[in-house]
Amino acid sequence: MEESPQNDLDAASLEKNDPLESSSPQISINEFSCHCCYDILVNPTTLNCGHSFCRHCLALWWASSKKTECPECREKWEGFPKVNILLRDAVEKLFPDAIRMRFEDIQQNNDIVQSLAAFQKFGNDQTPSAPHTGRGNQHRGGGFYSGVLTALTGVAVVLLVYHWSSRESERHLLVHKAVARWTAEEVVLWLEQLGPWASLYRDRFLSERVNGRLLLTLTEEEFSQAPYSIESSSHRRAILVELERVKALGVKPPQNLWEYKAVNPGRSLFLLYALKSSPRLGLLYLYLFDYTDTFLPFIHTICPLQEDGSGEDIISKLLDLREPTWKQWREFLIKYSFLPYQLIAEFAWDWLEVHYWTSRFLIVNAMLLSVLELFSFWRIWSRSELKTVPQRMWSHFWKVSTQGLFVAMFWPLIPQFVCNCLFYWALYFNPIINIDLVVKEVRRLETQVL
Repeated sequence: MEESPQNDLDAASLEKNDPLESSSPQISINEFSCHCCYDILVNPTTLNCGHSFCRHCLALWWASSKKTECPECREKWEGFPKVNILLRDAVEKLFPDAIRMRFEDIQQNNDIVQSLAAFQKFGNDQTPSAPHTGRGNQHRGGGFYSGVLTALTGVAVVLLVYHWSSRESERHLLVHKAVARWTAEEVVLWLEQLGPWASLYRDRFLSERVNGRLLLTLTEEEFSQAPYSIESSSHRRAILVELERVKALGVKPPQNLWEYKAVNPGRSLFLLYALKSSPRLGLLYLYLFDYTDTFLPFIHTICPLQEDGSGEDIISKLLDLREPTWKQWREFLIKYSFLPYQLIAEFAWDWLEVHYWTSRFLIVNAMLLSVLELFSFWRIWSRSELKTVPQRMWSHFWKVSTQGLFVAMFWPLIPQFVCNCLFYWALYFNPIINIDLVVKEVRRLETQVL
């Protein structure tokens, strides 16, 4: 049957109106070339500036420069670049043979494969930020969240100014003064720090004007007789035990955070940062190198014996140098393995009466660090990266050991002013920073769920 002229006219008009059919023979492969490799785009990735590159070219650029910016115009990109699906499908439809050949070349290049994997891992570690969800979250919780951070920052600044203004008094602490030079008032101060029970004997020591020289000569028999009349044998024993430590050291041993910092400025700074980033390694260090003075009081505080009773004060636990029982070791090792930051929180909780605000900052920081550690384990589990845990642990151990050795080598050259700034920053400002990190992790989790 012969076609009518009208049908020929309709077919011609359809062909004319189909842009793909009419223009595809005139499209050159050079119009879809990457500005990095100058070859056809493979998995084209479009940045915020509008430039598009092969994804592996962008990965190679990022791996070599570690910069999150456009290789052509140097404008920084926001978030993590995604593949331009529309452009990719168009290129693969127009030039399937060229795309297939490039895919084969890319898969045979180990450097490109490794760069792509590292680039994707970098993207997974970034906080997803869709424009509508990010702004919505900021709009909903920004005011309250920023207000909480501002209030906590204000409290931290007040505490920092207070301790900084009183730093000169550290030189006059009894931990720096020979016991033979103690005045009667300083002897009473030493006595009161043994516990609330010691206040019963305050007036008796003051009335006798017991100074440091006289204190060194007193015996248990004299303590039990007038004018001291300490009838409780446990009280006399506690005083004599602490007096023996004073005689051995020649000064008062540290019994709170500020005295410990005054005697061991380097160790206190190291422990503060180690217990934050590596609590298990920090506690292992205490066990190996500071067992009697620090580790024993620590374990007796967080894992007390039931027969000790709940009424035992913190100073009595601090002076307890008995070897821990197997029950204490078992409780300690379980918490050490799974909840190391809880150990720090429990220790700070027992010091609330001595360090009111500082203990609260430590407890909050320990809770936040526990949450961050939980998020880290969840991230490893969700990505099926459990096999990498030993390698991560070894890398972390090597990093912490190297940093500790470096600081130990240059410690004599570090000014005390810098040490104090680092100490108080870690003590009062790190919890505020960790609040921000926890909020980011929660928002990331919400974005992944949605």
